[in-house]
Amino acid sequence: MDSERGDIEDLSTIADLDEDILLREISSRYLQDKIYTYVGDILIAVNPFKDIDIYGPHYSQMYKNIPQSSRPSHIYAVADAAYQALTGHNGKTPGNQCIIISGESGAGKTESTKLLIKQIVELCKGNTQLEQQILKVSPLLEAFGNAQTNLNDNSSRFGKYIQLKFNDGHLVGGKISEYLLEKSRLVGQGAGEQNFHIFYYLFGSDIHRKYLLSAPRHYKYLNSSKSTDLKSIQEQFETVTSAMDSVGFTDDEQENVFSIIASILHLGNITFTVQEDESVTVTEKTEALLMAARFLEVDSEDLKESLCYTFIQTKREKLRRNYTKEMAEDARDAMSKALYGRLFGWIVNKINCLLVPENQAANLEIGILDIFGFEDFTKDGGHNSFEQFCINLANEQLQYFFNRHVFFLEQEEYRKEGIAWTEIQCVDNKPLLDLFLGKPIGILSILDEENRFPGGTDQSFVNKLTQVMEGNENFLKSQQTNKPVFSINHYAGNVVYTCTNWLEKNRDTLPEDITTLLRSSSNLLIKTIFKAFISRTGSLALQGRYSRNHVVFQQTPIAMDTTANKLTVGTQFKNSLNILMERMTASSPIFIRCFKPNHEKLPERLEPEYLRNQLLYTGMLQTIEIRRRGFAVRPTFSQFIQKYKILSDYQMKETVDNCITILKKSFLSGWCIGESKVFLKFKHVEKLTQMLDERIKSVVHMQRVVRGFVQRGRYKKMKEKILAAKLEQEKIEAMKANILQGRYTELPPKSVATISKTDNRSVFEVVELQNAKSDESPDVEFLDDIPAPPTPPNSAKFGPADSKLSLKEWFRKTQIHNVRDNQKDKFQDWFHGIISRRDAEKLLANKLIGCFLIRVSESRFGYTLSFKAENRCRHYIIEQLKNRKFIIIGETKIHRSLHDLVSFYKKNKLSNWPNCLTVPCGQNSGECDYSDLIGSQTYFEMENTPPQVPPRSYTAKNNSSRINNTASHQLPATTRKLN
Repeated sequence: MDSERGDIEDLSTIADLDEDILLREISSRYLQDKIYTYVGDILIAVNPFKDIDIYGPHYSQMYKNIPQSSRPSHIYAVADAAYQALTGHNGKTPGNQCIIISGESGAGKTESTKLLIKQIVELCKGNTQLEQQILKVSPLLEAFGNAQTNLNDNSSRFGKYIQLKFNDGHLVGGKISEYLLEKSRLVGQGAGEQNFHIFYYLFGSDIHRKYLLSAPRHYKYLNSSKSTDLKSIQEQFETVTSAMDSVGFTDDEQENVFSIIASILHLGNITFTVQEDESVTVTEKTEALLMAARFLEVDSEDLKESLCYTFIQTKREKLRRNYTKEMAEDARDAMSKALYGRLFGWIVNKINCLLVPENQAANLEIGILDIFGFEDFTKDGGHNSFEQFCINLANEQLQYFFNRHVFFLEQEEYRKEGIAWTEIQCVDNKPLLDLFLGKPIGILSILDEENRFPGGTDQSFVNKLTQVMEGNENFLKSQQTNKPVFSINHYAGNVVYTCTNWLEKNRDTLPEDITTLLRSSSNLLIKTIFKAFISRTGSLALQGRYSRNHVVFQQTPIAMDTTANKLTVGTQFKNSLNILMERMTASSPIFIRCFKPNHEKLPERLEPEYLRNQLLYTGMLQTIEIRRRGFAVRPTFSQFIQKYKILSDYQMKETVDNCITILKKSFLSGWCIGESKVFLKFKHVEKLTQMLDERIKSVVHMQRVVRGFVQRGRYKKMKEKILAAKLEQEKIEAMKANILQGRYTELPPKSVATISKTDNRSVFEVVELQNAKSDESPDVEFLDDIPAPPTPPNSAKFGPADSKLSLKEWFRKTQIHNVRDNQKDKFQDWFHGIISRRDAEKLLANKLIGCFLIRVSESRFGYTLSFKAENRCRHYIIEQLKNRKFIIIGETKIHRSLHDLVSFYKKNKLSNWPNCLTVPCGQNSGECDYSDLIGSQTYFEMENTPPQVPPRSYTAKNNSSRINNTASHQLPATTRKLN
C-alpha cells in the first residue's frame, strides 16, 4: 500500500478505509500537486494556494466527452460529466444539472466556479460573443462582490447561483441570482481586512482624479486596509472595464457606476458637529459633503438636511426630529450601504438582461452554486456577526442538501426498490436547520419578532433566545449573561456569535428623506435604482424587462419600500434559500467538496489535523462507503430500454426481462434489478456508453455510405440536366442569331417563344445567378459551426438582412459615421462597401500579405474583415455590440470604433494568425459603388445618424459637462483647481 500512496484516483475503490488512510491518501496526493480526487461521482479539491499547470488547452482537450475513469481526476471532468448528462450522452436522460461547490472560506470555491464555466463553454464549442460575455461575468462580479478577509484574499461576500442555458447543446444565455451581499463591510472592516475590491481598483487609473479622489488611506471606509500594489490594481481596473465593455455596459452606464463608487467614498468622510442646542450639523471644514453631492447629482443643502434631521408626520402637523451625532452617522452609513447594495443589484440585473436567451422555451440548464464558505472569525481574534450567522446558515442548508441526496434519498430508494442494503449512518443536521429556520421558535423568527417591538434591543433578543432555546443541545448560552453573545454547535464545529447591531442589520432601513432625495437625483442610474423596489428575496426589481433584441418596459406601478411592507433581511434570506433549494432539487446534483490545507494560505503546506477535521465533519468517510457499495445510476426500465435498446433489438419492449437481456449481452456483472429501476455502478455506465458509442459510429458510417451513394446519383442527374440545358441554350442562341439575320422565317419552337429579342441572358446564366448565393462561403474564418451573430443595434426596423435595399437603408441611417474619414470628407480607405467575399478576394489577390479591407456583408447587418494571408484570403465576422462597440468574433478585445479595431490589429496579432494587418486595400475607381450605397446625399447630409462612441477618458481635464454642471453649489477654490 505504501508504494502506491497517492496513486488512487477514486477513493471509493479502496476496500478497507478509515480516517487515517483517507487523510494519508489526500495528503500524499496534495504534496504531489494532485489536488483532485474522486469519490465516485463526487470530486474532492484541495486548494494548492499556487499556480499549477493543469488548466491549459491541452488539459481542456483531454477532458472532452470521455469516461470519468479514463483520465486522472480533474475539475474539467466534472464539467464534462455535467455537459454529457445535460445532453444525454452518459447513460442518463437529458435534463437540468446543478454543480454544488461547498467548503470553508478560502477553500477555492470561486476559482473552481470559473474553471467549470471555462470548460463548459469550451465543450459547447463557444466562439461567439455570448460565450465571451459569460466568461467575463466572473471577474466583473468579483470586483464588486469580493473582498480580502483574514481567511481568504478573494473572499466572496455574496452568494451566487449561475444558470447556463442550453438549447440542443448550444449555450444560448445565462442568469445570475445573488444572495445576501455583505453591505456592512462597506462602512467598516475588521483588522487586516479590506473593503470590496472595486474601491481599490478605482485608484489604479486616472479616473480617481476625475472624481477628486486622492489616496485610499484618506478615506474612512478604506482607512483600515493594508497597502495595495499599484501595478496590480491598475491591471485589475483594466480587466473590470474590459469586462463591462464585453458584457455590454455603455460608457454612460460605466461613468454612472464609478460616480456612485466615488460618491460613497466622499460620503464616508462626512463628519458631524454637535451644536449648542444639541442638534448636529455637518462639519464646515470638510469638503466631503460638497463632493458627495456633486457626484450624486443632488443639492448639497438637501443632502446635508437629510443627514442631520428627519420629519415625522402626525395627524395634525409635520414635526422635525433632530438626529444625535450617532444617529447622523448611522444615516450616512445607511445611505452608503443602500447606494452600494442597489448598485450591485442593478449590475446583476443588467448582466441578466444582456444574457437572457432569445427564446427561453425548452431550454435546459447547468446551474453552478458558488456561495460564501463556512466562517468562524473568532479563531483569528475577530467576532462573528449577523453576516457570518447567515453565511453559516446557508452552509448548514447545503450540508443538509448533500446528506439528503447522498444518504437519505438514496438509501430510501434502495428500500423502496427491494434492494438488499445495510444502512450507512451519517450525521443528520435537520435539527440544526429547525433551530435556524423554525416557526415560530427559530432564531430568525425570534429576531423578526424582536424587531417588531419598539423597545427591542440586541440584549433583549439574546435573552429571549436563551429562554426559548433552553435544553436545545445545539444552542449554547453565554456564561456572561450581560453580553449579547450565544453559540451554535454547527455541523462544522461550535461558533460564537456576537449580536451587536443584529436588530438594525436585520431591519436594514433607510430614512425616507434620504430615499426621496436620491429619487430626485439628476443621475439617471441613481434615480432608476431608488425607484425600483426590493423583492421578497432581497434582489433589486426593476420595471423594465429585456429581450436580446430590444427593451420592453412594463407599465406596472412601482412598489415603494416602506417600513410597513418591507421584509427583514432574515426573511428575505430565508425566501431566497427556499427558492435556491427548489431550483437545485429540480436538477440532478453534482457535488464538489473543496478543502483548505492550512490556515495561513501557504502553498505546499498541509496541517493534518485541520484537514482531518474538515474531512470528518463533511462526512467524507461515510460518503466513500456509500459510493463504494451503492449504485449511483438508477434509470427506470423505460429509460434504460430507450437508451440502450440499440445494443440488442431496436424494436424490443420496455420490460424488466429486456433490461436483463441487454445487461447479459453486454457481459456486465454486479448490477441489480429493483421493482421499477435498474441499479448500476459507474463502471457499468462507462462500459455501456462505450458500447453505445461504437454501435452509433457503425450506424453513422453506414448512413454516410448510403447518403454518399444517393448524393452521387443526384449529382450525376443534375450534371446531365445542366449539360442538356446548355446544349439546348446553344441551339436557342443559334436560332436567335438566325432569326435576327433573317435566315429563319418560320416561328421558333414553343420552348423559346417567350424569349425577347432584347434579352441577352442565357438560361444557363440565369441558373448560375440563382445558385450563386448558395456557392458563397460563410463570412467567417475557422468558425465553421458557429451560429449567426446576434442582430446588431438599430437593425430590426430595416427588414430582412438578405435584401440589398435593407442593407443600404441600415447603413445610411445607422452606420455611415463608423466608416467616415472626417478629416478628408470621404470614406476610410479600408472600407469597401457592400461587396461579396469573392469580390474581396479579387481585390486582394495581388496585394501584399496583411493587406486588408472591411466590407458590409451581403447577408447580414454587419461588417467583415478580409485580408491577404500567406496562401489565401481570410475573412472574419465583426460583431457590433448593443453598446455600439465592435469585436471580431473569436477574439476578446472590445473596440470603441472600427478605426480603433483597425489600429489595434495593425499593431497586434490575431489569435490564430501570426502576423499583423499592414496596409488598407485602397479604393481604386470602379471597385466600390458608393453612390449606390449612400444615394445622392453627401456623407455629412445623412440624417438620424447615431453619435459615434466618444473616446474613453478618465482624466480630470476631460470631465463630462454632465458632472460639471449639475451640482447647485460651488466648490472651494482649492478644490476647483483639481478640476
